[in-house]
Amino acid sequence: MNRTISHHDYLMKHLTDSTEAAAYLNAVAEDGDIKSLLKAVRNVVEAQGGVGELAKKTKLSRTTLYKTLSSTGNPEVSTLDAILAVYDIRIGFFPVIEERAGRHRQSALRTTSGSAQYQAR
Repeated sequence: MNRTISHHDYLMKHLTDSTEAAAYLNAVAEDGDIKSLLKAVRNVVEAQGGVGELAKKTKLSRTTLYKTLSSTGNPEVSTLDAILAVYDIRIGFFPVIEERAGRHRQSALRTTSGSAQYQAR
């Protein structure tokens, strides 16, 4: 009996939850790589029902969504916001908090309830 699960299957299971999906997107966004972020958004889309379902909910064509979320995509903020809103996720900007000693930075991560959680970086 196989007691392991593939990374992809594990990811798909957990990204169905908006809180988990938002945390995943925040973690990927911290790296600052747009290609990785678009891949992460594609993973969320897949876990939540796929591009077909997203197209129905956003009133955007499947072709537009595939192009937007491709590794060469360059989505406008409004398009990315519309996509994420379907999954009850919003784009946010948070201050970077410097410690007095200057050794560690903390970024504020917002939970879906709006409270801030801080993560050392």
